Amino acid sequence: MSRSAASPDSAVPAVATAPRAAAPAPTGSATTPAEPPRGGSALLAPVALVIGAGVSVQFGAALAVTLMPKAGAAGVVALRLAAAAVVLLLVCRPKVRGYGRADWGTVLAFGLAMAGMNGMFYQAVDRIPLGPAVTLEVLGPLALSVLVSRRLSSLLWAGLALCGVALLSTHGGGFGGLDPIGAAFALGAGAMWAAYIVFSARTGRRFPQADGLALAMAVAAVLSLPIGVADAGWATLTVPSTLALGFGVALMSSVLPYTMELLALRRLPAPTFAVLMSLEPAIAALAGLLVLHQGLAWTDALAIALVIAASMGAVRAQSRAAAATAPAQAAPQPG
Repeated sequence: MSRSAASPDSAVPAVATAPRAAAPAPTGSATTPAEPPRGGSALLAPVALVIGAGVSVQFGAALAVTLMPKAGAAGVVALRLAAAAVVLLLVCRPKVRGYGRADWGTVLAFGLAMAGMNGMFYQAVDRIPLGPAVTLEVLGPLALSVLVSRRLSSLLWAGLALCGVALLSTHGGGFGGLDPIGAAFALGAGAMWAAYIVFSARTGRRFPQADGLALAMAVAAVLSLPIGVADAGWATLTVPSTLALGFGVALMSSVLPYTMELLALRRLPAPTFAVLMSLEPAIAALAGLLVLHQGLAWTDALAIALVIAASMGAVRAQSRAAAATAPAQAAPQPG
């Protein structure tokens, strides 16, 4: 489902995952490195956490699709964001004093991006299969990565991703047999995801720990609730079984992956983290198959594989470029 969860202050944005809560780093930690792993067994644990977070997010999205016949796409978004906001506010207990207008403006923009990202993504998966929806959505973060890098290799990786998207439109009616409105919503979610990454980073620099995330999640919930109530009706959203499923979606799509990724980022370099997250379109396709019985044509599977390869390549190229420029930046000036 919708988010980036990479450390927002890392140089490499995560480029493939469903929307969820990112983990803003503590104030002043823009360049805080992960603890170096001490061997293969030490590396295995954080890798397992990242993959587990991806499984939780994508199967949470599949669970959300099963809830849509009862609550509608907008209703599911409202339930998920409201439940996640309650949990994060109770856990983080963010302070609201001592911040200026620019700080609150950043939180509002972050919350708006979060609400738009989730809202558009759920509208997409209400119309098209989960795997293709995530594949189209990750084009937003991938485009952001290319713009940030400004390297020829990044353009080549973007071209590979576009080849994958072109494959989705090679058969059937509409956009590769996909509902064109659903495909448009997925692309819109990707654009909001790119904005989410930008404002997540700014929020992480202005607010300590996860305070900014909790406040932004509350903003997203407040923005989404009226739309969800208007779409599904208050009586529908407050049915105990619907509330329980909504809480389950919030737990699987926000709370659990946020916790696992936060733990993983303490021991895993951000570029490695982002490369692992590039696997999530494949995880989404698997969740769609196992939970929703959404099969894929071989061209769809190849398209997803191309976008995954492009995402991994873009992340690795950007991380190598950052490593190459770091010594020069750190070198003392001749006196």
